[in-house]
Amino acid sequence: MKNSPLQRLRSLALTSGIFHTREARAAGVDASRVWKLWKLGALERVSRGVYRLADAVATPNHSLALACGVVPHGVICLLSALRFHDLGTQSPAEVWMAVARTAWRPRPTYPIIRYCYYGEQARDWGVEVHALEGVQVKVYSVARTVADCFKFRNKIGLDVALEALRECLRARRCPVDDLWKAAGVCRVQRVMRPYLEAMP
Repeated sequence: MKNSPLQRLRSLALTSGIFHTREARAAGVDASRVWKLWKLGALERVSRGVYRLADAVATPNHSLALACGVVPHGVICLLSALRFHDLGTQSPAEVWMAVARTAWRPRPTYPIIRYCYYGEQARDWGVEVHALEGVQVKVYSVARTVADCFKFRNKIGLDVALEALRECLRARRCPVDDLWKAAGVCRVQRVMRPYLEAMP
């Protein structure tokens, strides 16, 4: 049936990838019908009150799209940003996400989100927006991601930061000036300088 509840939810999911029960209600599908469709296997529950179509095609960045659908104010960072930009060999099981210290931090069952806390000014610098699976995904730029790896080297390891810097320079993923500017924003210029000077 053309205007069935599932069809209405399918139209809703085409624009945003995922949907909340409040959006379903606005489309004329009440919460009990959403629950029944989930129990029947037509929907997949992402987190409390957040769903997606069970037959939706997943991309390699599926977990990032889901995470940003649940936490739209977050920014993909560190190991997850490295994976997105195809820098290094990291393949994190969690989605690393930057948020303000006072921001709301939901805990979906999937994907598992690892939050990193940033001040307002630092959090907003170097953000790119990409459309993935109908979701607006915010992710730090290559230069910002590399500088962040040095800033959080005690959390992720200096070897990860050095690998990211080496690959960034070798593949010319961004100008050195951008790296230096990002290092200034992250306050790691003194840390990065000897490595930048040593690498060809």
